[in-house]
Amino acid sequence: MPTWTVLELLRKDPEAYRAVFKKRGINESLLEEALKLDSLYLSKLKEIEALRSEHNKYSKLVREAKSQEEKTKYISIVRELASRIDEEEKKFQEIKNAWENMLKKLPNILADDVPVGFSDEENVPVRGWGKAKVPSSKLKEFYEQTEKWGVRLDYEVIEKEPVPHADMLEYVLGMGDTQQAGKIASSRFYYLFDDLVWLDFALSLLALDTLARKGYRLVIPPYMIRTKVLESALDYDTFKDMIYKIEGEDLNLIGTAEHPILALLYDNPVREEDLPIKLAGWSACFRKEAGAGNRDLKGIFRVHQFHKVEQFVFAHPSDSWGFLEEMTRNTEEILQALELPYRVVKVVSGEIGLGVAKKYDVEVWYPSQGKFREIASISHLIDWQAFRGNLTFIRKSDGRREYVHTLNGTGLPTTRAITAILENHQQSDGAVYIPKALRKYLESIPSAPKDYIHPRKKSAFP
Repeated sequence: MPTWTVLELLRKDPEAYRAVFKKRGINESLLEEALKLDSLYLSKLKEIEALRSEHNKYSKLVREAKSQEEKTKYISIVRELASRIDEEEKKFQEIKNAWENMLKKLPNILADDVPVGFSDEENVPVRGWGKAKVPSSKLKEFYEQTEKWGVRLDYEVIEKEPVPHADMLEYVLGMGDTQQAGKIASSRFYYLFDDLVWLDFALSLLALDTLARKGYRLVIPPYMIRTKVLESALDYDTFKDMIYKIEGEDLNLIGTAEHPILALLYDNPVREEDLPIKLAGWSACFRKEAGAGNRDLKGIFRVHQFHKVEQFVFAHPSDSWGFLEEMTRNTEEILQALELPYRVVKVVSGEIGLGVAKKYDVEVWYPSQGKFREIASISHLIDWQAFRGNLTFIRKSDGRREYVHTLNGTGLPTTRAITAILENHQQSDGAVYIPKALRKYLESIPSAPKDYIHPRKKSAFP
């Protein structure tokens, strides 16, 4: 088995790993269980290896015996050892199964610069971009989310309260319907119509085009994935209530293109010289949002299905950290092209996710709410997923296998991007300005909007 960072730390410096548990706010009883079970696993493995060595020694003596009496004696010993090995291997398999299940519960290590905290309100802003429209009633909130943290962002004070994105969608533009979607499906589903359909596809094309020009290979992955494969990508027990499972089949609808893209290397090693492998996936995504409660019920900010462009990198362990910064800058470049004001935050240790070693969130300013809201997350998982899914590369020097490092990050979620555009680019007459970067994807389509999206003329339907 290749060396796994977490297991190596558990064995070599359990107190340093204990500090990870404390920073994450995880009950340390899991660590004690892991130490005990790993010790039992290693002890039993050593015992079986010793028995096998003895078995091999006496098997050799059988072949070298100089008399029948001597041969018969050694055969008896070999048979006794074989019986013992068979019994002990059955016991060992039970221990190994428990050990492997325990390893899947263990959290990843944390990068040294991950801030310690246990609420997303403690996330640390590191930079911002753009010119925010700030209602005079929301100035205090804006300062507390920017300058309080040393992040300076240009802004314009506006006196008129902006129309919330959900109202822009359904009542001003008349190009969305969540009420009827709720009747035929449930809450958090929607219909999009007319120019917003074109906008959805234009947003995807902008993100894909940006990433393709940076050397990311485009991919449309499967929309369903087997449970065992999905377990390699995430902490399944924690997230199973978020996943749509296909009844009667061992298939799950994907919540992100990250998971089937990761599975490209599932039990499928690559050559060392093929790394890094940089991919940009486009897919529909399906999420139950079981833990969302009553948050963001209106509009299309938090929904059960949406389109998303996802960045993914299989990296060599020697140079993987640079891709976290690269992927974050990629997302920023897309948001800058959309002329959306945003900030980048380092996510705190207690909110980072079990498998993540370091994570950035990119948050766009929503004038009507007076808040920066997450539009993208970019994560480095080092070899946490690779261990679970056996994602390896073959070393050129000696042919041995080693775990790859995996990184994933949002390129752009289109429905959430639409809400940000409706908030930040709405005009006084109800129209919505289309960022210039999107127009080249719309200009060749006669029925698509070009400069502005205008409110739809009223009709009986929808």
